[in-house]
Amino acid sequence: MMATVNSQTLTERQKGLAACACLMAQGDLERLEPAVKTALDNGVTINELKEAFSQLYAYTGFPRSLNALGVLNKVLENRQPSWQEGKPWTRPAIWDDAAKALKQGTEVQTKLSGRAFNYDFCPQDDYYLKSHLFGDIFAGDQLMAADREIVTVAALSGLEGVAPQLAAHKQGAVNMGNSQELVDELCAWLDSKGYTLRSKWPKGEPNSYGTYFIGQSYLADVGGGVMNVTFEPRCRNNWHIHHKAVQVLICVAGRGWYQEWGKEAVEMTPGTVIAIPAETKHWHGAAKDSWFQHLTYHRDVQEGASNEWLEPVADEVYDKLK
Repeated sequence: MMATVNSQTLTERQKGLAACACLMAQGDLERLEPAVKTALDNGVTINELKEAFSQLYAYTGFPRSLNALGVLNKVLENRQPSWQEGKPWTRPAIWDDAAKALKQGTEVQTKLSGRAFNYDFCPQDDYYLKSHLFGDIFAGDQLMAADREIVTVAALSGLEGVAPQLAAHKQGAVNMGNSQELVDELCAWLDSKGYTLRSKWPKGEPNSYGTYFIGQSYLADVGGGVMNVTFEPRCRNNWHIHHKAVQVLICVAGRGWYQEWGKEAVEMTPGTVIAIPAETKHWHGAAKDSWFQHLTYHRDVQEGASNEWLEPVADEVYDKLK
């Protein structure tokens, strides 16, 4: 199915497909479950999600595809009346004609690539791509070609080490009917919502202070006494106090929280700067559904300055944050 998406603004339905695809690719089943519910609330049909998760096995492997379908099946145990089944699934006719699947797949691949593509170095993969991925899989009628590429770009955006394929499919998304503006918006939206982490700042190595964190964090020395701390979704440090020093936090990517003892939590987004007074009990960390990255350094450091780690931030405190 070929159609041009003229809108330059992602619809809530497209965002739902993209979020589910990205989280499925990362194998993040905890975040995928609420994302599936939101997608269904926003007009993605059950059969469209089945098709998206099935297609992505070709990009992320059967285990993650099956796990995502398992999440969808679990969500449907409490099916809401507003959720749509969608177009009934029908078996594509070309599944019974290998020659037709190869011919149609070659045409789809040429359209997506913008030119004929022959992978002579490995004839096996050349055949699999043409006949199976772009033939058998793309023959399904649950998603139009433009939507399939939104799903693929979102999934590849969530993976590391696939930059050439992501670049190719970003162009392929345009070739299959999306506007360039919409593809750019898609990638920016995935970053802004913390589904992906595209940052100029290094992620670093696993945090040596991880004993004082819930979840996984990373630490990178960026010079000048400044450290970059990267938090995976839901990761936060324990309550702690900086004695005889002011700590400065500068959010550079994703979304997170800062909270002082006895006060409301403050949301941190790129550009947020917080100076934490000495002797103030506080914590900071990622939002539930987003990576979070902040720079940190100390000023007004006095003799005998130290850091005192305290109790973890309880789930009942953290889970109340919206």
